[in-house]
Amino acid sequence: MLQNITLEPSWLEALSEEFEKSYMYELKAFLDGQTSEQKQILPATTHWFHALNSTPLDQVKVVILGQDPYPTAGHAHGLAFSVMPEVKPLPKSLQNINRELYEDLGIDNSHTGYLQPWAQQGVLLLNAVLTVEAGKSNAHQGKGWETFTQKVVDVINAHRDNVVFILWGNYAQKKGAAIDTKRHLVIKTPHPSPLSAYRSFFGSRPFSRTNSYLKLHDMTEIDWRV
Repeated sequence: MLQNITLEPSWLEALSEEFEKSYMYELKAFLDGQTSEQKQILPATTHWFHALNSTPLDQVKVVILGQDPYPTAGHAHGLAFSVMPEVKPLPKSLQNINRELYEDLGIDNSHTGYLQPWAQQGVLLLNAVLTVEAGKSNAHQGKGWETFTQKVVDVINAHRDNVVFILWGNYAQKKGAAIDTKRHLVIKTPHPSPLSAYRSFFGSRPFSRTNSYLKLHDMTEIDWRV
């Protein structure tokens, strides 16, 4: 199943060896088995690597780490926290992200949860797990995706400079534990989930802090409007 997926050239060069490792063969077997059992895998196969295909390695300026795709059909399209344009109401975490963006920069994105414009400006919206079974959150955790996406984070850490890593919640912070804070900016806050956003996610101003850092290093700021 994975062998038929196209990957953006700069990422393919950086990650090609991963596809020959044993964990990836085990992941392929798991996903093939899920398909043969008629289980619905989200997002669509063509969107599994959408985050990487939308934001080439040499264009990465910001990384926002998520956990796994939304398990509701029609929502996920391969970008962490993002949903398809027609989705209403927005997931609660995304509503909280929009609220913080408005309080931080006065930008009102409440009309949509489609974050593709961020990805096209260099914001890598990467989930730790790239697939999920419809209706079952976390169903594909521990099957191999975490190893692959950790390699993505490690590649950025090693080969890019002055990247902003936005780590919302303990899960993302553990994945970003080895980031070189002398070469990159790491912003850590609680997750925007309704269960934790009140614990200082609100008021953390990640969007303005990101742009201030990019400007300091002579990079184009992110236009967070969508």
